[in-house]
Amino acid sequence: MEAVKTITEIPVDIYNTLLVASLVLMLGSFLTKKIAIFNRLTLPPPVVGGLLAAIVLLGVRSYGNVQINFDGSLTTPLMLMFFASIGLNANIKQLMQGGKMIAIFLIGVVGLLIIQNGVGVGLATALGENPLLGLLAGSITLSGGHGTGAAWGAVFSEKYGFTTATEIAMACATFGLVLGGLIGGPIAKFLINREPNKVETDPTQSAESLSAFDRPTVRRAITASSMLETIAMLAICLSVGTMIAGMLKGSAVELPTFVCVLFVGVILNNLVHFIPNYEIFERAVSIAGNVCLSLFLAMALMSLKLWDLATLAIPMLVILTIQAIIMGLYAIFVTYRLMGKDYTAAVLAAGHCGFGLGATPTAVANMQVVTEKYGPAPVAFIVVPMVGAFFIDLVNVIVIQGFLKLPMFTSMLTAVPTP
Repeated sequence: MEAVKTITEIPVDIYNTLLVASLVLMLGSFLTKKIAIFNRLTLPPPVVGGLLAAIVLLGVRSYGNVQINFDGSLTTPLMLMFFASIGLNANIKQLMQGGKMIAIFLIGVVGLLIIQNGVGVGLATALGENPLLGLLAGSITLSGGHGTGAAWGAVFSEKYGFTTATEIAMACATFGLVLGGLIGGPIAKFLINREPNKVETDPTQSAESLSAFDRPTVRRAITASSMLETIAMLAICLSVGTMIAGMLKGSAVELPTFVCVLFVGVILNNLVHFIPNYEIFERAVSIAGNVCLSLFLAMALMSLKLWDLATLAIPMLVILTIQAIIMGLYAIFVTYRLMGKDYTAAVLAAGHCGFGLGATPTAVANMQVVTEKYGPAPVAFIVVPMVGAFFIDLVNVIVIQGFLKLPMFTSMLTAVPTP
């Protein structure tokens, strides 16, 4: 009888976690510049570095029986500061500029949500599995992410008796996060190369005039005072946003904390316009936002417990693999065409892959690596964060609830004993 392996767990404190994340980012940046295949595929440096670190840690655990546990204390604040920076860079004029595009993009997003759940439930049923498995491997975790997956996992466990729902949800969300960061750049590159005449860039634009998130590696002039003001603005967004989220918790209009933080940023941005001779220093905000985004992604990916994916049953892997293929095809044949079949549409397709399989930060990272290589697409950086950070959660709930009204799910309720 084979002996059970004893795994030695080594905790890494917050300071060394930050150090490792910084090194992972530098490694990812180095690899994407030096290795031709990574550059050609336009993969985001945090994804490359973070995934490589996760693979190394998987090897250490598998062959050295040592598990490294990073401190996750900074992950949520970094994510919230990233969304706050998005809000602080979005004024009413910009939102009105992207209004029509946001509405059209949202239509495309809703279409994908329905397809993801239809495919998930259909495949799970065809494979003889619980159809709830199909919803967990559908829009709940792929378009919803880890947070939505955890919430619905608890519901499925308590209400439908699907006891392993939360664990399955976390594994599905992890799988999606990785693939979302891997396929977005290559798909955008394919679309751009297919119609290179539709790449429109303005060579007269200066580095200072570029959109805040379009060109993250461009050097920008800032001062110590402007950075201090930016930190104060971000702190206000986090403080007020988390307070509002707490007040709304449990109500009919409950919203995720990052959505509240983003909208506090939008409101703050537009309120300061009434202060004479003052405006938010967008260059400092963009730098702070990009730093938080990169560190968040690096920490999230290097902390992935890839060995959890080994617990996925074959039916689950089949469903998720097909979902990834469908996401890619949907981005090419629906998102790209729906958004106008131009350069901005290609960037939006990359972004859709990011949050259609993973999360909004992954979507922004996908778009950044494309715009850094081919040129700015300012509207894309308005549309994707607004839809991915706010509207997606609202419409996803409606779509999921619609599927749960199907007879196959309502019949389950009668089979589950009342607690």
